[in-house]
Amino acid sequence: MKLDRRLLIPFLALLGTVAVAADAPTPTSVKKGELIFSDDFDRAELGAKWHVTTPTFAIADGVLRCSQTKPEHGAVGRVDVGQKDLVLEFRFRFEGATSINAVCNDRAYKEGHAGHICRVSLSPRGIMLGDDKERLTKAIEEMQKDPARKAEVAKLTAGRTANFPVKLEEHRWYQLTMEVVDDELRVSLDGQPVGFLKSPGIAHPVKSDFHFTVSGGATQFALFDDVRVWAVGESKK
Repeated sequence: MKLDRRLLIPFLALLGTVAVAADAPTPTSVKKGELIFSDDFDRAELGAKWHVTTPTFAIADGVLRCSQTKPEHGAVGRVDVGQKDLVLEFRFRFEGATSINAVCNDRAYKEGHAGHICRVSLSPRGIMLGDDKERLTKAIEEMQKDPARKAEVAKLTAGRTANFPVKLEEHRWYQLTMEVVDDELRVSLDGQPVGFLKSPGIAHPVKSDFHFTVSGGATQFALFDDVRVWAVGESKK
């Protein structure tokens, strides 16, 4: 009997949906503990709680508005947290910016690039999770200057990032939750799990701060609102 292709297409689509769901990260059992930072930008001036490297981090119409003005580096705004494990949550919107990074650092850690420990990178095409401590060591950065050591660098950094194709639309608000617990980094978008990375550098004993980096141009913005950081409480039973 000849199979009707019109009936086969929905069946294959269903199989594809099941495969994606099987590979999706499972929700974590982490529980939010003490709220250690909160900002809804309901004021005129950014104030002292944010440390910015460019004046393009500013409050406008009740949200944080950011753009890159220095060609050599994206705009950076930093907040102190002082935790090993944390839950970071914020709303964001692309208004022309090419990428947004939410990065946990330890400013006292001098063996890696700028004290970076782990990150979530957002672009209109997807989400990347990275163990910066292991992939951005000073030794690896030196090796990257030599094209002949490209394969060696790839071997040393294998498994230190995870990429997830997600379409993030312009002019639309999203809520992102970033959970850093021991050596695991989990990310949810609008309450749905979308990314997971397990890598040893994530378990670094303290994250002194986190920062946003926004890349693009002077007229290419990213917007943020409702930024929250919690310590990690007891696991759910």
